[in-house]
Amino acid sequence: MAWGKARAWRQRHATLIDTVFAVALVGLFFAGYFLGDDEGGHGPRPDQVDFPAAVHVIAGITALACLSLRRRWPERLLIADTIVLIGIFAATGNRYPLLLLTWFFVGYTFARRTNRRRAWLVAGASIAAMFLAAGLFGDEGWLSPSTLGSAAWSIAIIAIADATRSRRAYIDEVEERARRAEETREEEARRRVAEERLRIARELHDVVAHHIAVINVQAGAAAHVLETRPEAVGPALVHIRRAADTVMQELAAVVGVLRSPEEPGDDKPTEPTRGLARLADLLDSFAAAGLQVEHRQSGTARDLPAVVDLAAYRIVQESLTNAQKYGTGRADLAIAYGPESVQIDVGNAIGKGANATGSGYGLVGMRERAAATGGTVTAGIVDGRFAVHAELPAKETP
Repeated sequence: MAWGKARAWRQRHATLIDTVFAVALVGLFFAGYFLGDDEGGHGPRPDQVDFPAAVHVIAGITALACLSLRRRWPERLLIADTIVLIGIFAATGNRYPLLLLTWFFVGYTFARRTNRRRAWLVAGASIAAMFLAAGLFGDEGWLSPSTLGSAAWSIAIIAIADATRSRRAYIDEVEERARRAEETREEEARRRVAEERLRIARELHDVVAHHIAVINVQAGAAAHVLETRPEAVGPALVHIRRAADTVMQELAAVVGVLRSPEEPGDDKPTEPTRGLARLADLLDSFAAAGLQVEHRQSGTARDLPAVVDLAAYRIVQESLTNAQKYGTGRADLAIAYGPESVQIDVGNAIGKGANATGSGYGLVGMRERAAATGGTVTAGIVDGRFAVHAELPAKETP
């Protein structure tokens, strides 16, 4: 955290930091240059070139400007430093050490901030120009250690900067990939949460709707016969209690899945155990609620995949619940087992004043369940009856 803040501060005040560095470097150079000779005098040491004062002023100003602003205009300042260095070389026959040192810093910054081709094109041209000037205006010649050493150091600086830039680009790319991967994981987590919310909503709707409908019918029947036929109240209350117990058990199963996340290797089911094997119990509950269901089956019943079995059960449950709520008290149920799929057809006459648009949450849930298995559900009015047709893939195994 502290390192990040320091880095951010350094980026915001880059020019100020470079200026302080430039003043310190130029000051140290001139302090070392004018330390004096062995006898305590002032001026360059005997092993140094005695440049005119104007050259020192020009070199000092150039170095200060280039070092202070090298992050803003590195390419232009590199070319400017090269021109001044060659000009002093042509005027005095010697390269100015401070300008060569400045070239190293500016060249490194330039190569770090541009692409490889441009870095070597501009820096290479500058190195070639300085090498040519050393041969034309210098006293040491083309192949002197000083000339070759300066060229070698210049090339090395650009190579180091280019390698550093490549490594930094690689690290940035890796960090960007990690950031995108993290965003993808977060999006996937949000998508899974949304899917789970839909699944829970479907399950709660399917669990509650049917049994509440049964309880409502039986409670109405009990209230109707309470005064005239008290002996008929008992069976109605038994049906109410049975439906209430069933809905509580199914709700407990759903809530148990939510409160007890699966562990790896855990065999606990993530759905309430319902399927067409319990179709008879479902039809009995509807019969007790006053819905007469004519059930037909074609083909040989067989074990279905768990997802398909649960979807088929819930589709039948929701369709018959709607038939009970909005129909005339009678419904037809046909289940056909084919070699590639299982088909479900539920139809009922439409009661007076019933809404048969087929746009309720239950029908949406049926379509979503079918889609989860790769199947389809259609619902609507056919020949004056409300019909639900579902086809779920369930390939017969040999």
